[in-house]
Amino acid sequence: MGQDMGQIVGVFATSHSPGITGFPERAEPAQRAAVEGAFAEVRRRIERLAPDAVIAVSVEHFTNFFLGNLPAFAIATADSYLGPVTPEMGEFLGIGQHHYPGDGRLGRHLYRFALESEFDPALVEGGLAFDENFCVPLKHLDPGSRLPLVPVIVNGVNPPWPTAKRCYDFGRMIRAAVEAQSDVARVVVLGTGGLSHWVGMPQSGTINEEFDRDFLDRLNSGDSARLTDYTQDQIDAAGNGAHEIRTWLVAAGAAGVPFETLLYKPVPAWLTGTAIAAALL
Repeated sequence: MGQDMGQIVGVFATSHSPGITGFPERAEPAQRAAVEGAFAEVRRRIERLAPDAVIAVSVEHFTNFFLGNLPAFAIATADSYLGPVTPEMGEFLGIGQHHYPGDGRLGRHLYRFALESEFDPALVEGGLAFDENFCVPLKHLDPGSRLPLVPVIVNGVNPPWPTAKRCYDFGRMIRAAVEAQSDVARVVVLGTGGLSHWVGMPQSGTINEEFDRDFLDRLNSGDSARLTDYTQDQIDAAGNGAHEIRTWLVAAGAAGVPFETLLYKPVPAWLTGTAIAAALL
């Protein structure tokens, strides 16, 4: 009898505002406690799921890519990753610079599977450095940096962006890829970014709570057509940083089921509509 095939055992999505770890005291005490409590709940769930690897999906903020080479999607395949990218950023984020373990085998499989599935992601065989994209949520979700990662980058920082549907379909491809291999049995998918916020803009500190709550309602509905029915202008209304919801759309595609919002708090002190959600697998 052949080996059991891999499966996605959990899917989660979180914000990654630098303030969550870098200046948590600026938030109202009740807000901070609620956010940290929701992260703790997700950490407990991940511990119970006992994954063999995490496919972590986020944007990156011109840390590795820039306008001369800005892929819509990228898959990394290294066995370790440095984060935060510099000691100075580590001080800013309140996270000591260190190496995170990678699962290169699963990363290489995912990359090959993506090509065979008519996606054309960039291949990053090494040298992908982390910023707040992964470092902030993982400080709460895997404080010992023990879980092997397959980092996936989605362009959510500069137009033109992949469409909402393309991101959702990329997530569906991730699920199919995990289920098409038997080397890594139990996989968690983690999407990080958003929700509404403006980066380097006069509106910085503004939060579009109406957009955020509507997005979470769509996520919780499990209706993929409704979830992916966004125009660029609709997302723009929630800030240039709101385009990071594409990472949540990838996570939603990987889950294929409704989500539960564990937390939503508009936190102007962190410049971000802050949310944490879990798929109802």
